[in-house]
Amino acid sequence: KCRLFLLLAFLLPPEAGAEEIINGIESKPHSRPYMAHLEIVTDRGYVASCGGFLVSQEFVMTAAHCKGRKITVTLGAHDMKQEESTWQKLEVSEQIIHPNYNSFTKLNDIMLLKLQTRAKLTHAVGTISLPTWSTFIPPGRTCRAAGWGRTGVTEPESDTLREVKLRLMDTRACNHYFFYDHNLQICVAPADCIPSKVK
Repeated sequence: KCRLFLLLAFLLPPEAGAEEIINGIESKPHSRPYMAHLEIVTDRGYVASCGGFLVSQEFVMTAAHCKGRKITVTLGAHDMKQEESTWQKLEVSEQIIHPNYNSFTKLNDIMLLKLQTRAKLTHAVGTISLPTWSTFIPPGRTCRAAGWGRTGVTEPESDTLREVKLRLMDTRACNHYFFYDHNLQICVAPADCIPSKVK
């Protein structure tokens, strides 16, 4: 039986960040130069982390639930335990949360972060191309999600950037999820999932 996942679809490129990179593999260092690691000081004073991606030299896109009192963005990173000369640590000056974000249903879970200083584009730091509104990726196509997220449901977060191959499913495969909205989310499963086995 295939396990289904719901991913944010609002402006989501075919390769984007994820909180859990289950059954994934370590990415080749700097092969995803648009990836951003976020260190967040929450409103309660805890330190948390999220992934995001650089959409321009001034903006990083991430999830709205990653908001916090202070956010530091690290670009050009692979292993978060080993600082490299490729790193660019930048502070966030503004957090722009989608006006219709719902923290309960997680619909419109998207946020733009305005960087205090423009990112310098290098071999290890680059922007990702966003799809247009008319872009349609048919069910059955594969995509990749990348991030420093947990490698399993009960596992800790990874120090190194990882990625997992996923298969886009027909929206009907996720219709039984109460809060699923095909206009805002995409339905994916592991890449080796056979659509006929989805229930």
